[in-house]
Amino acid sequence: MSTNFRTLDLNLLRVFDEVMAERSLTRAARNLNLTQPAVSNALRRLRETLGDELVQRSGQGMAPTPRARAIWPAVRQALEQLELSLVPNEFVPAQAKTTFILAMADATAAELMPGLVEILETEAPGVTLRVVPLTTRDPRVLLDEQACDLAVGFFPSVLADMTAHSQGDEPLPFAHQRLYDGQYVCVARQGHPLAEQPLSLDTYCEARHMLVSFSGRAYGFIDEALAALGRRRQVVLTVNQFFTAGRVVAHSNLLTVLPRHFVRVTGIADELVLMPLPFEVPAVHVDALWHRRNQLRSSHQWLRQAVQRATERAQLPRQ
Repeated sequence: MSTNFRTLDLNLLRVFDEVMAERSLTRAARNLNLTQPAVSNALRRLRETLGDELVQRSGQGMAPTPRARAIWPAVRQALEQLELSLVPNEFVPAQAKTTFILAMADATAAELMPGLVEILETEAPGVTLRVVPLTTRDPRVLLDEQACDLAVGFFPSVLADMTAHSQGDEPLPFAHQRLYDGQYVCVARQGHPLAEQPLSLDTYCEARHMLVSFSGRAYGFIDEALAALGRRRQVVLTVNQFFTAGRVVAHSNLLTVLPRHFVRVTGIADELVLMPLPFEVPAVHVDALWHRRNQLRSSHQWLRQAVQRATERAQLPRQ
């Protein structure tokens, strides 16, 4: 079947793009501010025009056909370029009255928020920020459901998955930007018995530990690194905030692991001792992660640039 481009309703391509990105008629309808029957009808019309099913039900979602996979990259790129051309300067920071939602851990917020507040006060006094707790190492569901505009944190499994999928032809539904690099260190109170000598692996494993876990799960990447060595530690307390961990460690004999750059903003750095971990752990890369539906929106571009500038003001390390 030949397709007459002159008679093609370009609105159908916008629906197709959203369905491909969401793999769900319900979510696509919500994002487009349409009813689900309207989205289904648009897909039906595009199927008739192109002579292909495009998407089919698969489990709880929608699976694209090979034809849909083949044409989606070109459709996505064309729509992004069109949006950029039509609304290049829609967001004026000084006049904006909007709210952005950021998901991040307390340690990250302590580093970035002072600089962000300065930027808002001088450039965008009508803009409101909401910071919500980051309770997962994979915030893609939060971004997908529009529970936040930007997630900032350490997302190694997410970036690995994105890298693997980038080898194919499909556009990735998420994008990221490296903000800064960190290093985790073992932290104890001043005068702790183990702080007087180099920390060995045996001594570390025999000590009592506190774990910072966003999800509440009493097992983290430190435990994964130890398991690779055939070792384990004794976690006797789990908390969900780095600030809480710092306060507890300063008044107990527990050990914990904190980002080195975070200790300086705790207000109790002089009460703590930092020690190198006696084993190798992965490098900590802090990234901003967002949904590509916001990629070309000028308001979101400003937000990402503001977060980057706040990072630079905080003088956070980059490798």
